[in-house]
This record gives sequence, C-alpha cells and structure tokens, in this order.
Amino acid sequence: MVGTRRPQLVLFGSSVVQMSFNVGGWGAILADLYARKADVLLRGYSGWNTRMALHVLDEVFPKDEPVQPSLVILYFGGNDATNPHPTGLGTHVPLPEYIENMKKMILHIKSLSDETRIICLTSPPVNEARVRELFGNALDDQVRTNEGCRIYSEKLVELCREMDVEAINLWTAIQERDDWTDSCFIDGIHLSAEGSQTVVKEILKVLKRVDWEPSLYWLEMASEFPDDSPYYVVGPDGKTTVNLSSRFGTWQNVWLDI
Repeated sequence: MVGTRRPQLVLFGSSVVQMSFNVGGWGAILADLYARKADVLLRGYSGWNTRMALHVLDEVFPKDEPVQPSLVILYFGGNDATNPHPTGLGTHVPLPEYIENMKKMILHIKSLSDETRIICLTSPPVNEARVRELFGNALDDQVRTNEGCRIYSEKLVELCREMDVEAINLWTAIQERDDWTDSCFIDGIHLSAEGSQTVVKEILKVLKRVDWEPSLYWLEMASEFPDDSPYYVVGPDGKTTVNLSSRFGTWQNVWLDI
C-alpha cells in the first residue's frame, strides 16, 4: 500500500486476465480510465481452471484484510470447458463442478465486505480454425470448442442470475461483430485490442447501469487530489490556472458515451 487509499478493482482469472495488461488490453484500458480514481489490480494466472483458483482463493482474497476490494471482475471458464484428456490430466472441469466452483468463489468474494461488488465474465468464443492453424493437431485430445464455451457461458450467466450477480456474456457480445473471428483474437483464443475494447465497453455499460453506492462508474468517481493549485499551467486568461485533475485524454473520448 502506498499513499492514500483508493478503491480497488481486482481482475481475477486465467490468461484472459493475465494478458489483459498487454498493449491495448482491456485491463490496461481500465487502468487508464481509472487513473487518479481507483487502483486496478491484476491477479491473472495463465492456464488455470476453477479447481486451481479455489486452492488460492483465501490467499488472493483473505477475509481478515482491513481493506477489501470495491469490485472483483471474475473470469474462469475457457480452460474448464476444454474437452477432457484421456489421462485425466489437463484443464477440463465437468460442467456441474465448474458451476459449483464458481458459486464457491462468488460466495467467498461476496463475504469480504458489504461493499464488495462482483462482475463475472464468461468465456469468449473461439476461432477454432485459427487455433488449428497455429497449433496443428497438438490440442486435439483436449480441444477448446466454440460450442463448449457457449454451454459453459450460458450456465454461468444462469448461475449469476440466481445469485443476483452481474454477468457479462462475452461469448455473445464478441460475436455481435461480423468480423469477430479475424479481429477479436491474437491466436483464436486470447483477445486482441479490438476484442478487449468489447470487454471494456460491456464492463462500463454494467457499471453505468447498476445502482451501486458508491458508484464505480469512472465518470462518476471523484479524482484524487482535485483541488485547484497556482502551480497548474496558466489558462488563456493569463490570470488563473487550469485544474487538470478531471481532464480526459483525447484517446479516452471514445469511452465517454457508453
């Protein structure tokens, strides 16, 4: 912890989360939008499934911490949805167990504090042709299919509805683009900058719509150290300074109207 305490937005999940701070990634975009407003913390673990996540849940989110997250964006599912390997090894988790594991994680995160919110992300779709192009038949015995991701995604949305938790169906949202197979992935599985923009748009739509108090929508949150200062740049009138605490970068304008 450094300096004053800001709200914490924690991204917890597998490679879709770990890679979200890549250039143009959805985590990096959120960190940019929430500068001076909240700390976006990355807890991403490539290759993990919900079984692995449950083993470290208490370490990632200890209940006895004096400061708890304001928001947890939770993503697991793509690895769980892969076909089972004949040896029993690998990332596959049967659908009923996956849903039970997600339920356990949601309940744990909900218990952290009365003001800890959750948004669950489902698995994105898969460009199976691109995966085959890059990996050949190396993954045939534990392949990730678009249909499998659909099934796991729909069941997660159903669980979130039952538990009164916000869910974003990325499997559906990304496929709303006609060119999603080519534009939204770097390798058929992991998100490109264009795919990440869809994730950010869907997250901001939720944060703008919900009636959480305090609001976690970036445009409604106060900037840290917002006071005027004689040390800011002098404005056009030559007499007063321009307070930059709430100014946007021109590249952020695309996110102003969600």
